[in-house]
Amino acid sequence: MKHTLGIVFPGQGTQYVGMGKELYEKFDVARNVFSEAGEILKCDIARLCFEGPREALDMTENTQLAVLTVDLAAYKVFEERIALTPKISAGHSLGEYAALAASGAFSFADAFLIVRSRSCFMQEAVPPGKGAIAALIGIRPDIVEDLCHTAQLSGETVEPANYNGPAQIVISGTSSGVQKIIAEAKKNGAKRAVILPISIPCHSHMLTEAAARLEKELSSLIIKPCTIPVISNYNPDMLHSETHTRELLARQLNSPVRWQETIEVMEKAGADTIIEIGPGKTLSALIKRISPNFRTLNIEDLDSLDKAAVYLHDDA
Repeated sequence: MKHTLGIVFPGQGTQYVGMGKELYEKFDVARNVFSEAGEILKCDIARLCFEGPREALDMTENTQLAVLTVDLAAYKVFEERIALTPKISAGHSLGEYAALAASGAFSFADAFLIVRSRSCFMQEAVPPGKGAIAALIGIRPDIVEDLCHTAQLSGETVEPANYNGPAQIVISGTSSGVQKIIAEAKKNGAKRAVILPISIPCHSHMLTEAAARLEKELSSLIIKPCTIPVISNYNPDMLHSETHTRELLARQLNSPVRWQETIEVMEKAGADTIIEIGPGKTLSALIKRISPNFRTLNIEDLDSLDKAAVYLHDDA
């Protein structure tokens, strides 16, 4: 059976101590990515991923580089072991940088450098403890939008950050604003509300200054044509290109991630199997809720790699 592949890369919030360790130990191509990241960033990224501590791993300036490294290491293993060309790709927030690097839009080295700047700009934009981000589950996005609008009228800073599916939306803003929306969402039928292990209010207007700094940084980045089409978080109707990528990445920082629409674009493009490449299976769970038509696989360790390889063996 022929499979039409889409690939997706997870972002911040999927990190865990030990991520990427099995692939690092088994595959030279994975070790090479960790080595390149360590040399460029002048830090022991492997030790951070494998040993933590969790408190250090959860700091935005560390998290983004650690997850990016694991995403790209897992992608190199996918290339070597699966050896199939995806039809389309995307990444969730930070994961968009992994998707672009995997597609050849810019080098792995440039990806590490620009994400280091991005994470620092984000960390510096909001003092620790001032911002928060939370996932609301089992509540319609339009209800959350209304709750955020009401909170804004009363002086709070809180807004939708990720449209992850028909019944999951992430909110971002000040800690007090997020807590207020959590309480109101529960009154309006939300099944769960979870504060995420992210130290800054991603994809909110609190990061407008960081977005401006990132746009300036991106101006000198060399962008090449994508060998695999990459869907934009900021505008899923647009694919990344030499002309638009800098603007799309800058706007992504303080605008919502439109993940549900991203997956709907993948489906329209003809993908029937989506492989999540990087730590965890968060995106796979979201994809199943968006459309039951996809077969989802993931690659984060030896077991998941073997399962993906077996399923795709007719194409390998």
